[in-house]
Amino acid sequence: MAEFSQKRGRQRDEVLGSTVDFLLANARLVLGVGGAAVLGIATLAVKRLIDRATSPRDEDDAKGDTTSLEESWKELTLLKATPRLQPRTPPAALSQPASLPTPVVPSAPEGPSGTEPHPSPQPSSPAPLCLTFQEKLLAFERDHMTVPEAHVTLAKQLAGDIALELQAYLRNKFPDLPFGALVPSGPLYDGFHAGTTDRVRLLVPLVLEEGLWNLVPGVDTVARDPRCWAVRRTQLEFHPRGSSPWDRFLVGGYLSSRVLLELLRKALASSVNWPAIGSLLGCLVRPSVASEELLLDVQHERLELTIAVLLAVTGADAEDRPLLAWPLEGLAGNLWLQDLYPAESARLRALDEGDAGTRRRLLRLLCGMCHGHPALRRLDRSHLTQVVLRLGEEAADWAEAALGERFLQALESLVDSLERASLPCHFNPAVNLLGSLREEDIDDIGYALYSSLQAPEWLF
Repeated sequence: MAEFSQKRGRQRDEVLGSTVDFLLANARLVLGVGGAAVLGIATLAVKRLIDRATSPRDEDDAKGDTTSLEESWKELTLLKATPRLQPRTPPAALSQPASLPTPVVPSAPEGPSGTEPHPSPQPSSPAPLCLTFQEKLLAFERDHMTVPEAHVTLAKQLAGDIALELQAYLRNKFPDLPFGALVPSGPLYDGFHAGTTDRVRLLVPLVLEEGLWNLVPGVDTVARDPRCWAVRRTQLEFHPRGSSPWDRFLVGGYLSSRVLLELLRKALASSVNWPAIGSLLGCLVRPSVASEELLLDVQHERLELTIAVLLAVTGADAEDRPLLAWPLEGLAGNLWLQDLYPAESARLRALDEGDAGTRRRLLRLLCGMCHGHPALRRLDRSHLTQVVLRLGEEAADWAEAALGERFLQALESLVDSLERASLPCHFNPAVNLLGSLREEDIDDIGYALYSSLQAPEWLF
């Protein structure tokens, strides 16, 4: 009986062995060497499980059942631990033409004397397409950053309608507060938007009385913040508190941006009937309660839009210096942040018109590139604008043919600024625009940019 069992086991092993050989031979053709190796591990492990399950058990085998099965499951788990072997393109190959392997054609056997072997057909393959970095940059701009004019028109129309509805609400809700006319603005209106992800700026101006308010630089306050300004109430001996409707928002003799910001935040989140407004405009409007900024998310069947509602101080000083209520921390919480966007956009426009350059186009590409990258997303438009402004006044050639070169120079300038953790403001060198970023964020951004310089195509 034992002899019969051994004979039957040998026959079963031969059948399983032939099956394994057949599977592995065909796997090499279909899956390649890496796939065949993984399949071989699985097949052999399953074969051992079948052997142990169907073989007659003697006393010695019964003692080692637990250990043998445990070893078999460990072999099966190699499938999970073994990574898939996929071809990876080295970074240098991204900027070089891809070299295709030469197909191996088996040589035909020699025929009888006087006859020539028939030539084997040579497979024809198209020549690999090798694009320059400039061409890849333009392709990224064409495929990912071109917004149909109809979408731009629709976005402006929705922003304008929402501005009118919000203005009517503020005048009805706060009839004693002299809010100015709400004006949409931003990259979408200035012609250098980076896709539909750019926010529309909706300014809510606070009209302050002439002679009752004065601007104090942030460095002269306890906050010592050069980015900000304080709005101080003056002429109290002739116009005591209560003479201005804005006096009820004073904190320590200064107009508090924080108090006004909270007032408008509560109104947008709980008082405005956004469902009715959205139904009237044919879209869905919802305030973003998760953000510290005042944001409205607009969803239309053709596009999605984000509107940033910005409280702005106007008419308080002879100088044209717009100030925004911004969620600042610490001692600067009641101060007003200087709005650099109008000056930045005006300067870029003037530089481009002076030499028909492409500075605003470069800014659009940088914004689109950073928005799609998980680490570079922390760089906002203000950071990138300052880099383009500095480069825009230093470099001489701003023709379209030099766009790729200017793009790489902008990345190098960013890396240099991040290494020093310093990005001075073009209009106020005392302001370090990287000062609001954490050290960990600066390291992550710098590493991502430094790595991308080796193969900038990865950014797209």
